[in-house]
This record gives sequence, structure tokens and C-alpha cells, in this order.
Amino acid sequence: MDLLLYIIIITFVFVGLRLIPARIKYNKSQYQHISGNKFFKTVFDKGNYGEFLTFCMLEKLGESNILTNIYLPKKDGTTTEVDLLLVNATGIYVFESKNYSGWIFGNEKNKMWTQSLKGGKKNKFFNPIWQNKGHVSALDEYLDKQYTDYFYSYIIFSQRCELKKVSYSSPNVYVIKRNALMRVLKKHIAASPNNLSPEEVRDIYSKLKSRTLADEDTKKRHIEEIEAKHNK
Repeated sequence: MDLLLYIIIITFVFVGLRLIPARIKYNKSQYQHISGNKFFKTVFDKGNYGEFLTFCMLEKLGESNILTNIYLPKKDGTTTEVDLLLVNATGIYVFESKNYSGWIFGNEKNKMWTQSLKGGKKNKFFNPIWQNKGHVSALDEYLDKQYTDYFYSYIIFSQRCELKKVSYSSPNVYVIKRNALMRVLKKHIAASPNNLSPEEVRDIYSKLKSRTLADEDTKKRHIEEIEAKHNK
């Protein structure tokens, strides 16, 4: 019994030590207000947590026009969800967050990419470049194709993974690990001209913000659409 109690206490201490820094970061960030995700839903959901970490990095760069979980209509009547987006004077940066571990293999031309884990386990996942291309297309349509040339697609993988063999050649596409994001994005923004006026930045942000904080019915319908597509 004493051993069991000891294990329980150690477990609580370990979890507490991990949660306290995350809680402090969460409270300081605007993520909770922009995403609507509560603390435990953020830290205990792998996808949300990766998105949160990327959001915090964008804030560190001094950026404030950041949005998450944007639900947009598609031509076929379904919806698409954009993980994370930044509106900057230099353009519209669209982020697809992949909080994966292991080795990552993928080619821009292939529909499926591979995650290779210890023990030889392999998981297939949809090409994130194609996935984010769909997001960019939906955003472009929603904004009446006024800013087509100013979209930039960023695929952000966790630093826990290794991009073992990833190849792509499309312009305005970046596939990087999260720990390289600040360096790459800062350099990208510094080297780019201002393509959007302050009024355009505000207008784009306002239009897209209206598509965030979706209700549960919208989220449920979106998940059902994804499941139906994968089951075809």
C-alpha cells in the first residue's frame, strides 16, 4: 500500500511539474481567446498542443494577427479547416501543424507520406503539402481571389521527428520542424516587400476571424465529412 501511495504521489508531482510551465505559457498567450480551446483540451490533445506551441512562436515574433481553426466553405458544399494563419503586411501565412514523432518520409508528388516509428511501425498520412494547398485554395476563394500571389504555405512538424527524406519544389511552400520556424519565418518576412496595406491586413483578418470559434455542430459535420471522404 505504501508503495502504491508513493507511486501515486510521484506521478502527481511529475505531471504537476510538466503542467505548471505549460499553464503559465497558456495564460500569457492569446491562444485561449483566439482558439476557444481550454487548457486541458490544449495540453492533452497532441494536435492542439502542437498548434498552441506554433501559435506561441508567432507571438514571440511580435505578430498579433493570428487566427486558428478557421472553417471555410468549399465548392462541393463541404468545409475545410485551416489550423493556423498569420496575416502580415508581406502576405498571408498558412500553417498546417503536424505534431508527429519518428522519421518522416514524403514527396510532394505522392498522395501519402510515411511516419516510421521505433519497432518498425509505420503510419501513412495524407500529403500535408496537398492538404495545405486545399486550405490556401479555400482561403483564396473566400477572399475573392484578391490576394492569390501573397499566400505562403508552411508545414510545421514537431522537433521530436526527423524529416528523413522529404522533397518538394513548389514555390511559396516550406516544410520545416517547429524549432526552425522563428528563424525561417523571420528571415522570410524581412526579405519580403509589403504587399498588403494596413487596411487590407485589418480587412482580411476581420473576414477570416468571422469563420473561427465554430460551434459544435459545425465541427461535428466537418469530422463526418472527413470520415466519409476517407471511407470512399
